[in-house]
Amino acid sequence: KQEMLQKKNAVLVDGVILNGPIMDSKAGEKFVEEACKIIMEEVVQKADDVTEKVCEWQAPEKLKQILDLEMRDNGECHEKILQLCRDVIKYSVKTNHPRFFNQLYAGIDYYSLVARFITEALNPSVYTYEVSPVFLLVEEAVIKKMIEFIGWEEGDGIFNPGGSISNMYAMNLARYRFCPEIKEKGLSGLPRLVLFASEECHYSMKKAASFLGIGTENVYFIKTDERGKMIPEELEKQVQRARKEGSAPFLVCATAGTTVLGAFDPLDKIADICEKYGLWLHVDASWGGSALISRKHCRLLHGIHRADSVAWNPHKMLLAGIQCCALLVKDNSGLLKKCYSAEAAYLFQQDKFYDVSYDTGDKSIQCSRRPDAFKFWLMWKALGTTGLEERVNRALALARYLVEEIKKREGFQLLLEPEYANVCFWYIPPSLRKMEDGPEFWQKLHQVAPIIKERMMKKGSMMLGYQPHWGKVNFFRQVIISPQVSREDMDFLLDEIELLAKDL
Repeated sequence: KQEMLQKKNAVLVDGVILNGPIMDSKAGEKFVEEACKIIMEEVVQKADDVTEKVCEWQAPEKLKQILDLEMRDNGECHEKILQLCRDVIKYSVKTNHPRFFNQLYAGIDYYSLVARFITEALNPSVYTYEVSPVFLLVEEAVIKKMIEFIGWEEGDGIFNPGGSISNMYAMNLARYRFCPEIKEKGLSGLPRLVLFASEECHYSMKKAASFLGIGTENVYFIKTDERGKMIPEELEKQVQRARKEGSAPFLVCATAGTTVLGAFDPLDKIADICEKYGLWLHVDASWGGSALISRKHCRLLHGIHRADSVAWNPHKMLLAGIQCCALLVKDNSGLLKKCYSAEAAYLFQQDKFYDVSYDTGDKSIQCSRRPDAFKFWLMWKALGTTGLEERVNRALALARYLVEEIKKREGFQLLLEPEYANVCFWYIPPSLRKMEDGPEFWQKLHQVAPIIKERMMKKGSMMLGYQPHWGKVNFFRQVIISPQVSREDMDFLLDEIELLAKDL
């Protein structure tokens, strides 16, 4: 500080020296270089190494001690911060590991990763062309291409932080179309609004109804068949019931790829009902939307072109990197902007020197917004549509292989034949195989999956999800996504379950 004060023209205000930057750029650059080396060595280069652990499991209290989470008055040296970086990587779940099967996302795409490095370094916010020219044009191009795959001649859209937010956007948009005055006048004076979704829909539908003031009791859940698909006849009954009650039905939320069973609702028949009763049709294709890329499997979403809005998450099956989620809307009359705009004069001035139609921030409920479309765009440019299609086809082929192997092995039992990448099954350990089918058998089987899950987590060999579902006791849900997964990994999964449960 004294050296700075002694320099010519030194300026001191309120005890703060204002000459020159306070950051040490050279030291910062060196830190970034060394940290990137750790990321390359410990994350990227080990992404396909099956000998690595999926997770270095530690109990919460032990992990708190290892990481030294306390923030102090004085900063710590770069050597210690770099060691913290190594520890964070070491004790985090390796979602890019070939044997991470736990969620509806997995794996690593190198082009998407580089796109994230670029956007993190540039730190843009996507709301006006003047501050984010490249990323706004990229988002426009990606949305246009996604709309083509849905089958619309035109449309609109916006990238959001998650499929749950996309579903909330769609619910609010449908309500706005039903009663535009709600934007200014609020909920008072509105009739009782009712929406419809299947029993297997994503839980974000209830959250959105709660958040928007519609109320969870006004979400009518429609019965599904044995495969988890919405029954159209039951939907029509519930629409008629709501109208007889004096309520105002306004929205049907169909699902293309349910979270647990991977079911696809019959979109064509649901669209018929929506047209008959004047209801907005939203399709939550957050999980299943990527099947549209595949000429072989796009039939799963037959009829999606009749939807009014679609949620689609490229960060799931296509590996665009979390988060990469789009809400796509058939209406091209500016409905998104009409619904969400607040016309902030300090951002969206109409007398700018360029075409202000490129200032898309008023289509969003956010102000600051990440350039998530860029990850998808760079990956799509590198792989082409055929490369993305290959990912979908391979994942579903591996799912089919696993199903056939499950059928061959004693002790494994499928819940149902999958139509997507969700493979749901029980493992029945040796001690239960001769037991009579009854309440005691199912009670004991219910305890098997949690024990196996604990053992695999502590061993670090793989991660596989389980859950009970609609009266069925705990079963495993194997989800296949990553292109790094191979046939050998499918065999390992079954072998490992048998190994971990041999004493049960």
